[in-house]
Amino acid sequence: MSLPPALLSTTVQGGGTVRVEPALLDTPPVRPADERITAVAESAALRRRLTAELRRLRTHAKLTQRQVAERLDWSPSKVIRIEQGTVRIGVTDLEALLRLYDITDQHAIAELTTMAKESKKLPFSEYRDIMSAEAIRYFQYEANASIIRQVTPLLVPGLLQTEEYSRSLLEAYGAPEGRIDKLVESRKERREVFERPEPPETFFILDEAVLRRQVGGSKVMTRQIEHLVTMSRRPDVSIQVLPFSIGAHSAMVGPFVHLEFPAENDPDVIFVENTLGDTLFRDDPEITARYREQFWALEDRATEPESFEKVARSTET
Repeated sequence: MSLPPALLSTTVQGGGTVRVEPALLDTPPVRPADERITAVAESAALRRRLTAELRRLRTHAKLTQRQVAERLDWSPSKVIRIEQGTVRIGVTDLEALLRLYDITDQHAIAELTTMAKESKKLPFSEYRDIMSAEAIRYFQYEANASIIRQVTPLLVPGLLQTEEYSRSLLEAYGAPEGRIDKLVESRKERREVFERPEPPETFFILDEAVLRRQVGGSKVMTRQIEHLVTMSRRPDVSIQVLPFSIGAHSAMVGPFVHLEFPAENDPDVIFVENTLGDTLFRDDPEITARYREQFWALEDRATEPESFEKVARSTET
């Protein structure tokens, strides 16, 4: 199958032809403030776009993941991990997939090969010994998002936590001291997303319980609330509160994060944390749209962003 040389993201057109949209590679990622943040955004974006393209190519070839595994003599889990982006794909494996999908356009092959090579060293990989692959993948996507929507019924979101709040929380979880230091460092690194020249738009909805629970004691919580107030004054940060007075609400089921990305063809991503603390990743359009609608419904029930400081200070003891 020969693909037009100037195109990049695969979509099925009428008559069964394939057009590869320029959005996957030609849309530049948001440029962060320093080289390390740039590495976070670009590496994560490249792997995300590569895996999205491989899924599209497989779908166009009318093959299931199991069929791909059987034809290449791979395990089904290998195909799944490659398409999820939890493992890097080497050039040899990429070439095998493209041959199977009957991709012969040399420009497209070269572009995809470059993406595979450039996305080998992903940011946050130094935390693999203390975090799950799903958590690390979430951090990588978070670093490249253009819009972040987060609902938290119990805790201050990681992006908004002070160091002492984070430490108090991790100590309550019983985490070893060495692990705590590394986890706190990872949260500092995540917060660098706010240092971009064009930071993402961030929308947070907290249950009132988040503000009233004295994590680390009253002094720690007072400083945490002060930090939240400071962050709420940023033009790119919105913080709303679901007051006790509204009664039960859908966020009581559990926290979730909805991410959108700069490239138009890049699908939204939803992360849902279950009762075991595992993060579940989904990029199915129907599922992500449902969570986005849920977020908007919660916004309507929550306090106005402009009143956050007043609401937050009313909870201080």
